[in-house]
Amino acid sequence: MNVPSKPASIDVETLGNFIDGREVEAGDGAMLDVRNPATGDVIARIPNSTAEDIDRAMKSARAAFEGKAWGGMDTRARARLVNKLADAFEANLDSLYRLETLNNGRPVNETRAQLSRLPDFFRYFAGLALSRRDSVIPVEGAYLNYTLRTPIGIVANCTPFNHPLMILCKSLAVVLATGCVTVVKPSEYTPLTTLKLAQIFTEAGLPPGVFNIVLGLGPTAGKMLAEHGDINKLVLTGGTEAGRIAGSAAAKVFAHQTMELGGKTPVMVFDDFDVDRAVNYAAFGAFIGAGQTCVCASRHIVQASIYDEFVEKLQAKTRTIRVGDPFDPSTQMGPVISAKQRDRVLTYAGYGHADGARLVTGGVAAKVPGHDNGYFVEPTVFADVKSDMRIFQEEVFGPFTSVTPFKDEADALRLANDSPFGLAAAIRTRDVARAHRVAAAVKAGIVWINDHHRLDPASPWGGVDDSGIGRECGAESFNDHFNTKSVMVATHEQPFDWYRDTANQKRLN
Repeated sequence: MNVPSKPASIDVETLGNFIDGREVEAGDGAMLDVRNPATGDVIARIPNSTAEDIDRAMKSARAAFEGKAWGGMDTRARARLVNKLADAFEANLDSLYRLETLNNGRPVNETRAQLSRLPDFFRYFAGLALSRRDSVIPVEGAYLNYTLRTPIGIVANCTPFNHPLMILCKSLAVVLATGCVTVVKPSEYTPLTTLKLAQIFTEAGLPPGVFNIVLGLGPTAGKMLAEHGDINKLVLTGGTEAGRIAGSAAAKVFAHQTMELGGKTPVMVFDDFDVDRAVNYAAFGAFIGAGQTCVCASRHIVQASIYDEFVEKLQAKTRTIRVGDPFDPSTQMGPVISAKQRDRVLTYAGYGHADGARLVTGGVAAKVPGHDNGYFVEPTVFADVKSDMRIFQEEVFGPFTSVTPFKDEADALRLANDSPFGLAAAIRTRDVARAHRVAAAVKAGIVWINDHHRLDPASPWGGVDDSGIGRECGAESFNDHFNTKSVMVATHEQPFDWYRDTANQKRLN
């Protein structure tokens, strides 16, 4: 799909799955509409894959994994190819970020900035592949004990709509660098850039079957992929309930799992931190991507002595955010992904009112001239929010944040940890000792001190409790794509016969 710099209209294409290095027809029923969330217009149609489609993709992946072209490729050749894929990604960056903006509604400035980082993920893991070492383990007696690592096999990956390429590449880069293969089920809302990237990588030399794509709905195509008997690892980014369903299915075939699920990020703002800077971070953390991130700064927990000033300044800052056409370079926030998601955000605004919170700004659909059918919501702030309110406890997944006062450090941590989730947390303070104390005590897999949304391919990413299991990025993710084999070699020439002198043997094994 070719996207002009500021599209007025798009031809509606009918797309298929991507298997064995090419697009193939799939599904046996009605096609699914893919819409531009800024206009509501249909921009593509995709199939809802069947069990036969899933099985075809899995067979292709297994053949590639066991075949000479990919499975027989040595580490250095594979690292060179992964670096070549990073170059190909970079060469197609302009078309990719425009297509992603069209498909998920993030402003072009956001999308360009995010996608430009992604080639680094491939280069990092290619470097890690070259530098990896297996272990030689000191053991008792005249033995040499060493480990061998072999690629785990087929990685099934279910990706969400909010960051289609970024979340895909966090997994895809390590899959390719370790010699695994993958079958990806992108969100039915945002499959376009995933398909485009598969074409780019195939043209750049990636062997057929290494990167397959099956399209369709999560409860059908996604479920069938997760429960397929031939997967070796499941990677899923999505809601907690979807994770429970998919994880239960994958557990039946003893697949490894990495899941990044829901979040309700607490941001603890202490009174020694500059309020204006804290407000700027609050707006960024809460409203980037229209708040549709698992690490959205959705709970601001602010020290009582600066609480009123923080709320007043956050109100003023939020009202300056320009909501509009994602292709307009002056736009600062685009639509949410769908009418369903818009209605969810507005429903939570209703919960805030009903539970007694104070609406500071937003809470209604936004009107964008020329985009009457788009899914826009005004960035929303509620204050005086108590920890038992639904808007404090439940993930909204939209441009929506709450503000709650706290008394002291212990109170801040109590409020921050009062959640079933544990993905990310943030701390705003100039007190170095306090920053480290709070970071150690808060329930989260990721903690930002005086920052937000920062990630790096070398830094592990993931959560605890209802926010999932496992880690993406870093050596943690790399190592989880291998099976480890222990090899024990006897280096002595001593005779052995357990049954000749059993009583005098010092150890059984």
